[in-house]
Amino acid sequence: MEIVLNDLTQTNPYPDCLEDFEKIFANACKETGRNTDLVCSVIFTTPEQIHEINRTYRKIDRPTDVISFALQDDPSNILIEEEEQELGDIFINIQAVRDQAEEYGHSQRRELDFLFCHGLLHLMGYDHMEPEDEKEMFHLQDVILDEVVTR
Repeated sequence: MEIVLNDLTQTNPYPDCLEDFEKIFANACKETGRNTDLVCSVIFTTPEQIHEINRTYRKIDRPTDVISFALQDDPSNILIEEEEQELGDIFINIQAVRDQAEEYGHSQRRELDFLFCHGLLHLMGYDHMEPEDEKEMFHLQDVILDEVVTR
């Protein structure tokens, strides 16, 4: 399992996040029955950057907190077979981490870990479009996160 971090904000907003992300990734693999030979990228963005991504790729003209782009959705996107499977990219808006942590009354660490977990589950094929799917995904998030960071 590998996580590649990229910081488009050039501020190094969460220098100690990798350990939590690795634990979350391992827990997600365990809870979903996946093997751990997976790779994903996490890209930290500003509100303006994620707004542009949201507008360009989702046709939604506003910033958001997290966006995931799964490579496994379309097998034609996979050009080279490797030992590790690339799941895709998770874009996290660092200002949303700060704002939502304050709004929900928990730490920035909890919010950042939540957004990573949420994005990772999307990469693994989960969504929350239907009530049953939402219930399953949100339950998984709680199970995965509660072992890593307190509420």
